[in-house]
Amino acid sequence: MRWQLPALSVRHKLLLLVLFPVLLLMPATLFLVGYWVHKISDDQLTMKVSTDLSVANDAFQRLADDHLDRIARLGESHSFRLALEAEDTEALGDAVHDWQSEYGLTFLNLRAADGQALYRQTLPAPEESPAHPLLRAALSDEPRSEIEIYGEERLRAHSEDLAEQMRLPILETARAEPTDRELETRAMMLRAVYPVRGPDGEVLALLDAGLLLNGNFDFVDAIREVAYPEGSLPDNRPGTVTLFLDDVRISTNVPLGPGERALGTRISREVGDSVLREGDVWIGRAFVVNDWYMSSYQPVVDVHGERVGMLYAGFLEAPFRAEITRGLQALGVLFLVLILFGTAIAIRGAQSVFSPIERIARVVRATGAGQAQRVGPINSRDELGELAREFDGMLDLLQARNAQIQEAADRLEEKVRERTAELTARNEELERTIRLLRRTRQQLVVAEKLAALGELTAGVAHEINNPTAVILGNMDVLIEELGEDVAPVRHEVELIIEQVYRIRDIVDNLLQYSRPGDYVGTLSDTDVNSLAQQSVDLVGHLSRRRAIEVTTRLDAGRTVRISPRELQQVLVNLLLNALHAVADETGRVTVETADWDERGVVITVTDNGVGIPQEVVDQIFNPFYSTRDEGEGTGLGLSISYGLIRRYGGQITVDSREGAGSRFRVWLLSEPRLADERELLEQLDAIREGD
Repeated sequence: MRWQLPALSVRHKLLLLVLFPVLLLMPATLFLVGYWVHKISDDQLTMKVSTDLSVANDAFQRLADDHLDRIARLGESHSFRLALEAEDTEALGDAVHDWQSEYGLTFLNLRAADGQALYRQTLPAPEESPAHPLLRAALSDEPRSEIEIYGEERLRAHSEDLAEQMRLPILETARAEPTDRELETRAMMLRAVYPVRGPDGEVLALLDAGLLLNGNFDFVDAIREVAYPEGSLPDNRPGTVTLFLDDVRISTNVPLGPGERALGTRISREVGDSVLREGDVWIGRAFVVNDWYMSSYQPVVDVHGERVGMLYAGFLEAPFRAEITRGLQALGVLFLVLILFGTAIAIRGAQSVFSPIERIARVVRATGAGQAQRVGPINSRDELGELAREFDGMLDLLQARNAQIQEAADRLEEKVRERTAELTARNEELERTIRLLRRTRQQLVVAEKLAALGELTAGVAHEINNPTAVILGNMDVLIEELGEDVAPVRHEVELIIEQVYRIRDIVDNLLQYSRPGDYVGTLSDTDVNSLAQQSVDLVGHLSRRRAIEVTTRLDAGRTVRISPRELQQVLVNLLLNALHAVADETGRVTVETADWDERGVVITVTDNGVGIPQEVVDQIFNPFYSTRDEGEGTGLGLSISYGLIRRYGGQITVDSREGAGSRFRVWLLSEPRLADERELLEQLDAIREGD
């Protein structure tokens, strides 16, 4: 039902319509602006914190790589190698101790290849199984730096002081999952093992270094400097970075109070469930210690592939929300001022509109009642005054036009009958033209796709031919330069040359597809009956194996001038498609040949298979399109067949009904030439209608 204004005077309606945008649309606009500002700001904050997490993770990985690089530089130093080769224990101890002190390493041990300690500092235990992932990777010449968790017993076995130092009280934290734990006694270690190899590649020793991450503020502060450089957040507020051991903060710059870091506090329950238990990345709002932050968390995985903690990056949400709120408040005040000012102007300006409109309304009512009344003189020189004067002129003109309309109406009926007959004849001709255009467009689309594919394959073939020619040339030079010395590798050299020629054969096949005009087969007068029978014999083993009935009706009396090999390629492809489409034992395939008037020959392949859906019939000749299951065909058979037949001026058509089978026809000219497309399509259309 169409909404209408209530029955009010024009004066009140005009005021209502004028004030409607001011009183309704402006507040609605303000609401929408506020909504979109919040929406866009949420999206931008989420995008920023996601980027911050990526930057923090990259910085974390760089610090791990730097840790490995430090011990690699020690292992490759000349003085260290001399001391190791001389088995100078004192010199090795001094080098290890100096290096550990210089880079603040928690431990730096020197091990034998079997894990036995040659020299160690504090941690870990003197012996380590060679099956440990880091030792195994180092012995495989794949040194890396990974996270490893040290339990209290392992720490205490080597250093009571370090074990006591790791005893971190777990603080009660809002929104965290309840727990009975009171202390965190484990340590998160960034551990790296580097192999020191001799001149013969044998592992002389393993450098085993660990960097304690618990309470390592330099570590998280360095990551924060990368993720949140100065000026990246409003009011130069600092971003925060945290490293968790399970759900406990062991190294962080999140404040708990003035000058105090939130060590020992825990993650909120929803974040812990998502990141630690599910292994997901958390991006969005999260409650951090005592306030809401835009937060990002990702799992930290140890050397054994277990989730042992989290890496966090984020910043306070409140400054952003406050800035947005101030902007919306200012916008709201501006809108209120504009509403009041616009309302006053609208009421005052509408007064000059009322009088001309009311006079025009009286004339309209009188005219509707059959009275010859006019608006009369109007003093107003604006659009409404001009409208009133033109309205009077329009009424005068209307009277004159009524007489003319009646006269024209009498003549119109006769012309309508004449035009109707003419349009009927034109529509019939148009329908025939549209059918021809539709078929022509389908053929052009297929031809254009084949041309595009040809250009692609020609480009690929050209790019491959150049390096193969270079390889063959250099292999000749290599054989000539080596002379008799080539004998030990002659088989390999000949194998390389053989494979290069194989590549060139593949390239030649690509060129034949991309430039078919340059590779036209030998033309001869071909008996399509015998060629069709040969094609049926070629696929006979498939039909017999599946008990499919294949019948032939070979009635063609004319020959066609074409390449027999290429025509047989087309027929075999159509027969294979038909055999794939029918069911075992109940399937039937029929091959027929017949003369095509005086033009040539038509070959028909019919099956009672699954048929082709009408919505995809126009696509079957497209390159790489296939109706078979994925992996059962390339989708090039019909497109190549179509290209071969069109090369000789022929055509391939298809009639199919889903569930009832398909019929493919190959129309061949006696003499190959490019037929007139419209003439060819008209004849094919006539043949279809005859069927």
